[in-house]
Order: sequence, then structure tokens, then C-alpha cells
Amino acid sequence: MVSKISSILGKKKKALEEEGLPSHPLALLSLLIGGFVELLMAKWYFRNAKKLGSMVLTKNRPKVEIYGNVEIADGVKFWSKFDRCKIFVKKNASLTIGKDTFINGVHISASTSITIGHNVDIGPYTIIMDNDFHAIGNQDASEIKKGITIEDHVWIAMRCIIMKGVTIGKGAVVASGSVVTKDVAPYTVVGGVPAKFLKNINTPL
Repeated sequence: MVSKISSILGKKKKALEEEGLPSHPLALLSLLIGGFVELLMAKWYFRNAKKLGSMVLTKNRPKVEIYGNVEIADGVKFWSKFDRCKIFVKKNASLTIGKDTFINGVHISASTSITIGHNVDIGPYTIIMDNDFHAIGNQDASEIKKGITIEDHVWIAMRCIIMKGVTIGKGAVVASGSVVTKDVAPYTVVGGVPAKFLKNINTPL
């Protein structure tokens, strides 16, 4: 933990210097205190998670309701800068998030299974739902639900909707405002409503 904090402070110091901002001990102390608060907040908000890795941080106030199985790996960040992160996991459902994933102002609703890999970036106002709540035209019918898998190194831009039953392949990019209703192949860019193939990504991440 100490070495991890030392590494983070070193990176913060370098970043401040590159931006021409103060990097003296008091500035670094302020960052350290802020990071400690974000760490404590994550432990509180995700206190009902089955597994919570080290250095999981939350900024501002997410809304978290956990009744199922939640596992969050090391270094995951939940930011609520543009919109409030809202995470709801029903009883008997699961949510798994891989290491160093960044989630900013995202709404996640898990009724069966949502798996998010490591080093995934998800932009604000995005909705990820593995369910429809109820059938079309019949609010009393049972919800339709199918699991979602988002593989490693995926980038989902802002204002996207990820629908039930979808797998987004490793290294894929989902353009802003897209509605993903079908699987996305690894190392491709998709966009539109519904999302369609735009191009391949030549360099694997």
C-alpha cells in the first residue's frame, strides 16, 4: 500500500510539474488527503461488495444499491464529475469490474450478470443495463434479462447505451451517443443508433 501511494504521488508530482502547477510538499499533501478521502468513500459506498480491491476510489457521491454479488478489482475509479454514478445490483445478480477501470457518471443496472474487464474507460451519461425491467406492453410481465460482457481495454464514449445480451470485444471503441444492441468485434470502432461497424483498429492495446 505504501509503495502504491508513493508511486501515485510521484506520478502526481510529475503531472503537476508538466502542467506548470505547484508541486511542493503542501500541494502533494493536499492531493494525498483528497485521495485518502476518496479511498474511504469507496469503502463506505461499496461496503456490501463481496470483494473490494485496493486503491478503489470514488469522487463525489455515487448512488450504490447492492443486493447481489459485486467484485471490484484494484485501482478502479468511480467518478461522478458530470453525472452521478448510479449502480444497482439485484438479488442473485452479479457485477464484476476488472483492475484500473475508470467509470465516470455511468448508470449500471444488473439483474443477471454484468462483467467489465480491466483498463476499461466508460464516459459520462452512459447506461449499461442487462434487463428491460418488463416486457413491451405488459408492465406486469417478468423482466427480460441477458448478461453483458465488456472485455479488456474497451473505450465507451459518453452518452452510450449498452443493451442486454451484448459482448463488446477487447480493445473496441464505442463512439459517443451509440446504442449497442449486438456484439462488437475486438479492435473495432462502432457508432450510431443502432451501433454499426465503422472501422478496424490496427494496433492492439
